Amino acid sequence: MQWETVIGLEIHTQLATRSKIFSATSTAFGAEPNTQASAIDLGLPGVLPVLNEEAVRLAVRFGAAIGAEIAPRSVFARKNYFYPDLPKGYQISQYELPVVGRGQVEILLEDGSVKTIGVTRAHLEEDAGKSLHEDFQGYTGIDLNRAGTPLLEIVSEPDLRSPQEAVAYAKKIHQIVRYIGISDGNMQEGSFRMDANVSVRPVGQKTFGTRAEIKNVNSFRFLEKAIEFEVERQIELIERGGQVVQETRLYDPTKDETRSMRTKEEANDYRYFPDPDLLPLEIDAAFIEAATADLPELPDAKRARFRADYGLSDYDANLLTASRELADYFEAVARICGEPKLAANWVSGELMAALNKSERDISDSPVSAAQLAGLLERIQDKTLSGKLAKQVFEAMFQGEGEVDAIIKARGLKQITDTGAIETMIDAIIAANPAQVEQYRAGKDKVFGFFVGQVMKASAGKANPAQVNELLKRKLQG
Repeated sequence: MQWETVIGLEIHTQLATRSKIFSATSTAFGAEPNTQASAIDLGLPGVLPVLNEEAVRLAVRFGAAIGAEIAPRSVFARKNYFYPDLPKGYQISQYELPVVGRGQVEILLEDGSVKTIGVTRAHLEEDAGKSLHEDFQGYTGIDLNRAGTPLLEIVSEPDLRSPQEAVAYAKKIHQIVRYIGISDGNMQEGSFRMDANVSVRPVGQKTFGTRAEIKNVNSFRFLEKAIEFEVERQIELIERGGQVVQETRLYDPTKDETRSMRTKEEANDYRYFPDPDLLPLEIDAAFIEAATADLPELPDAKRARFRADYGLSDYDANLLTASRELADYFEAVARICGEPKLAANWVSGELMAALNKSERDISDSPVSAAQLAGLLERIQDKTLSGKLAKQVFEAMFQGEGEVDAIIKARGLKQITDTGAIETMIDAIIAANPAQVEQYRAGKDKVFGFFVGQVMKASAGKANPAQVNELLKRKLQG
């Protein structure tokens, strides 16, 4: 039997506010455990939550970015469940009336095609605390610093059909929330977490199979591997005559497997009801306009513009718009040096390779856009060959100074004097008569020997184009 995979993702992205969603407590990462949990976050008797307007503004920005409906009226509800890291015994979330309704995003598939993925909703909610299972000698520690941190839960339609599509969609959402500045998307700090609802069904069947939810996956690689394992587990279970149980599972990257965590609850198990301490959230057109007035150019539009304005390939345009910071860096280099393709080659090549090797982000690049553009200008005016430029770039990356100062200090200026190059060529031809005869007898590969000898004699500084032209003329006799 052939099987079809059906996947829906729930993505929890932490909103970039300085305080929590219902209190003035700081959301700064890295504080000592339980030092950033106020009486409101803990739900102590007599306290009342007050909605953080900035969290609403950021949610509206996301809705606008995916072309979604922004609800003029939405409601906060209490989602009741009991877990050690949920101090109130309920989570304030949104249920039937979320702030952001239906929208969609486009993802680029591995074969180059584009697929539209529906977004069912995006709702505001508070985060729970964190259970700590290490270093407590058999006990579990509870850190409530995250309790009350503002989240936007982004729920997709079950439109994804493979682990690869799921990763492409998650990366697209991650890209959007960072582009529009509503989240730093830092997975290591818990700012971007993914739950995957996975089921399988026979090809051609219309009804969905029973789904399992894989909770709190915090890397794209783990998301792909977790779904792959879960799909294989479900197919094998069904083909053996078993039944998939609706449950919540965790992915263990060490064992590369998912394992059961608890039976999956239905909505009525959470006993949702409107939070009596919070008024309905009402948003007017003026608020939406103010929240979205400074939305930047979004990734899809930027990618199309890079292709049209700079003549970049699909590959280069996709790579250079991966983040807003990288796109801005490239545009600055292209604007200064005036050669977009050359700028694209160096930014996506030498620069990104050096950043990856040193585990740095583009925002932390030791070579500024102006410095890289200055280096490319020295290639254009033939002060440097491509090979010499790479040496200068390495020196710049190590903090040795500006382009011209490095060229002068290292004596790396390209030799373009025709007379000087001819003198070297004449000496090499005179010293290698056997190779000259071989070349003139039709052994073209010997030409590379002469090029190498000239470049060696010039310490790599001779202009390669001039070397090739002068060698051909002189060797032909």
